[in-house]
Amino acid sequence: MLFHLIKGGNLLSKSQVAVLYMVASVACFSLMDIIVKHLDNVPFGQVLFMRFFFGMIPIILLIPKKKIFTFYKTKRPWLHAFRAVSGTIAIIALFIALRNIELADCISLTFLGPVFVTILSSIFLSEKIGIRRIFAVCIGLTGGLIIIRPTFQEFNFFYFFPIIFAFGFANVAISIRSLSKTEPNYLIAFYFSILSLLVGLSTIFNGWIWPNSFEFILFVILGLAGGYANILLTQSLRMAEASLVTPIKYLSLIFAATAGYFLFDENLKLMTLLGAILIAVGSYIIFRREETLKKQVVGPRV
Repeated sequence: MLFHLIKGGNLLSKSQVAVLYMVASVACFSLMDIIVKHLDNVPFGQVLFMRFFFGMIPIILLIPKKKIFTFYKTKRPWLHAFRAVSGTIAIIALFIALRNIELADCISLTFLGPVFVTILSSIFLSEKIGIRRIFAVCIGLTGGLIIIRPTFQEFNFFYFFPIIFAFGFANVAISIRSLSKTEPNYLIAFYFSILSLLVGLSTIFNGWIWPNSFEFILFVILGLAGGYANILLTQSLRMAEASLVTPIKYLSLIFAATAGYFLFDENLKLMTLLGAILIAVGSYIIFRREETLKKQVVGPRV
């Protein structure tokens, strides 16, 4: 439908459609986060398995029919393995955080992903980091510390899991920058999804429950939302400049704060809002600078 509107050229421009794709991506990611937090009575490994079991559906639909029996072949297995392991660690850390800390705090800290990408690019890819991006990294890290500060007083260990997610995300982004030059997106997503699915399945003997009808529907929505969120994100970034659509990602904080208030009896703290603003500013400076340098820009989610 959206592509038809683009071709028709009468209703929406390409940039406007890209914005819609990004809004839809944010909505899907937010829906996934809310469902994970809601299903805290379901064994963790079962939730992880269901996310990627049903999340395989969008990936399979992307595979060209002529490659359906050979799509899994690759000449870069070790880099795929690194991306898959990093992504699996990141998603596990995110799910643990969603279950144990306030939704807005968790989502705000995940925005640190691009900051860690910049740091790791300097260390492992020998990229030169100018004063602007150094300044942006400092702003982002300061925002993260502002959010975590009350945690040190309460000794809430789980606030470190969004940081683990952001660090794992950075490794994923670094590997995707190389893999995307030779590998199709569905193959990169496939190996990550398979590993995460198997990790979740390995917990089956730890007391999985038989879901009721409502929980089963949530499992299906969880997988499809997570799977399509990345597809929509990728499509949006392909259709428009990153500086146009990437800031829309920060709508997820509004969704998280709203859901936290109405569904989980949480209040948005002033320190969380201040920290999130600083992280968003730092990330946006990085996006704009990388776009100027003609580098591949990666949004703030896996």
